[in-house]
Amino acid sequence: MRHLYFYFSVLFLAIMFTGYAQDKSEVRNPDKFKQMYDLLATPNMYRTASGAPGPEYYQQQADYKIDVELDDKTQKLYGVETITYTNNAKEALDYLWLQLDQNEKARNSKSPLIESNGTNTVIPAQTFSRTYLEEDFDGGFKIDYVKDAQGKAMTYSVNQTMMRVELPKVLQHGEKCILSIKWWYNINNYLLDGGRSGYEHFDKDGNNLYILAQFYPRMAVYNDVEGWQNQQFWGAGEFALPFGNFDVSVTVPSDHIMEATGVLQNRNEVFTAEQLARYAMAEKSFDKPVIIVTQAEAEAKEKAFSTTKKTWRFKAENVRDFGIATSRKFIYDAMAVKLSAKNVMAISVYPKEGNPLWEQYSTRLVAHTLKSYSSHTFDFPYPKAVSVHAQDQGMEYPMICWNWGRPEADGTYTDRVKNGMISVIVHEVGHNFFPMIVNSDERQWTWMDEGLNSFCEYMALKEYDPNFPADRGPAKNIVPYMSGSQKGLEPIMTNSESIRQFGNNAYGKPAAALNILRETVMGRELFDYSFKTYANRWKFKHPTPEDFFRTMEDASAFDLDWFWRGWFYTTDYNDIGIKTVTRYFVSNDPPKEIAANSKRKRRNYDAGPLVYMISESNPDYKPEMNKPFKSSEVKTLDDYIQGHFSKDEQAKLNAPKYFYEVTFNKPGELVMPILVEITYEDGSTENYHFPAQIWRMNDVEVSRTFATQKLISKIIVDPKLETADIDTTNNTWPKTTEKSKFE
Repeated sequence: MRHLYFYFSVLFLAIMFTGYAQDKSEVRNPDKFKQMYDLLATPNMYRTASGAPGPEYYQQQADYKIDVELDDKTQKLYGVETITYTNNAKEALDYLWLQLDQNEKARNSKSPLIESNGTNTVIPAQTFSRTYLEEDFDGGFKIDYVKDAQGKAMTYSVNQTMMRVELPKVLQHGEKCILSIKWWYNINNYLLDGGRSGYEHFDKDGNNLYILAQFYPRMAVYNDVEGWQNQQFWGAGEFALPFGNFDVSVTVPSDHIMEATGVLQNRNEVFTAEQLARYAMAEKSFDKPVIIVTQAEAEAKEKAFSTTKKTWRFKAENVRDFGIATSRKFIYDAMAVKLSAKNVMAISVYPKEGNPLWEQYSTRLVAHTLKSYSSHTFDFPYPKAVSVHAQDQGMEYPMICWNWGRPEADGTYTDRVKNGMISVIVHEVGHNFFPMIVNSDERQWTWMDEGLNSFCEYMALKEYDPNFPADRGPAKNIVPYMSGSQKGLEPIMTNSESIRQFGNNAYGKPAAALNILRETVMGRELFDYSFKTYANRWKFKHPTPEDFFRTMEDASAFDLDWFWRGWFYTTDYNDIGIKTVTRYFVSNDPPKEIAANSKRKRRNYDAGPLVYMISESNPDYKPEMNKPFKSSEVKTLDDYIQGHFSKDEQAKLNAPKYFYEVTFNKPGELVMPILVEITYEDGSTENYHFPAQIWRMNDVEVSRTFATQKLISKIIVDPKLETADIDTTNNTWPKTTEKSKFE
């Protein structure tokens, strides 16, 4: 252990020589490492300072009994629902708020009016016609009635996408309220009218493929954070929903094949005997999918257009929403997935237009995603996960999601289409975990589901194929965004509707931030433990950003306030470079400026034998100093060693020959670790990792002295591009004329 004393004694002397230069430099003082008391909500009995739910935490429950019928000829959906709402809050409620998200497509919707709308001088004819000539699509809920449990009409008021229902008497803690709603609406063609759900029409065979979501009036969230979450649905910010149990019956043409949230209750009524036998095989097939509804069967149904009806019945427990996919065009395949405690089903439904891609990849990707995400969070708790092929879609609901990725008409496809399909399936299936189970508020914080999910998607894709060209996750991929004009940027902690670059801000940047935390700041072991702790603390609950930030610190003993503040609350960027490199040699003779003061210094304190570090730029430097350092050549050091160490201890002492003082500067405002790779003249390398706290005393520049036995030929900051450094032209010594990789 004593040999370390020698090494650090040398470093102390080196610091004596560099302190003056640092004193003269400008030192920013924004206190990047102060605690986030000014930004985070105050902990309380609902949400603790550790990031865990508190002893008074509660959440409401909304149970649904829904009956809907699809009119395939007119593309209308008719429904009636009974909601049983349980008030678990200590306070009483005077009214209830429900979400009418379909009203975003109503003719009187204000959503189009909040967008800037200039005049395009060149417009596709179809766009011009739909914008200026044709009547707007008549979307939105048509409410027939709202009644109480006794069938008495209830007073309600609709404010755009929200509906307030007045209660005849206040709903006390622990009480239930039952209300029934009857409604219908015109289903939108999402390829023409946009939206996260609707239908796609196939001109060649005249069929429709329906993906139905937000199709029923849904209870809004009431919680301890803001009471009712009744922000309007403008189109970008998604959803906040309470958990509950669903009993849903869906009536469609009898030749349709369907999948939906929940467990199918009447499989033997809607599948043929052959299909039932194939499904039984799929429940025991863990290595490959079993085709349950074949392409030949689907193609035969495409021509039938049955006039009879069939009802599919599903039940789902402890879910926050419900989605439906139905079409006579669907091919259906499935396989079993073994998790640690149980088996679940991976399922895909797709038209023939999705093949050969979908038959080859989709269900296998569902299975892989469930395994990957479960390993990083918790075992997937639901009985199945379904991937639905829908053109130009990517949207998620409990146990079911819509995914794009369509080959050309002749079945050929590019790597871009294939990789895009793989990415979107993994991403949308992964949303089962965030936010379908770890139930964050999408209406307010898009990054809490999209960012966390994009990060998990990146891990799943790399586990699927280490060479997969993932877009979001690697630190280097977010550099073009973070280095962009500040006029186009806002912090991650920005409301969903106010984000300009949605993909970069809510998906890419948080995914890169978490990847940096895992790989560079915290290390995988601590990060994975903390991330899994967050997921398990908040599964089937409603977390906030504070709950995530606090849990990650609480479970790891890592003070990350500097990281959250910089990455999530600002638009600062990282830029760390090498300012200067100075080589020093040891000398028995003091430099002139030190010699003049040496006697005075000795009178002030007992310094003992001194070692002098002389740089090559010092006038007192002599070429003979370049010869390898030996302790016997510096009598004062040799005297010290002889008097303090035994022969055996001396043999274990380090014997550095060269001393390099490297000054790192930081043009960027973010504080980040300094990652350094040193290459020696013999080609060998050595890596150093200096924590971000190295900047705590000086936010402009810091210095480190490297004592080596070999000559250094090259020094690189962030050699593997792990920290999202926006300018790599200042990362190398000696300076290179090579331009940044990001230019």
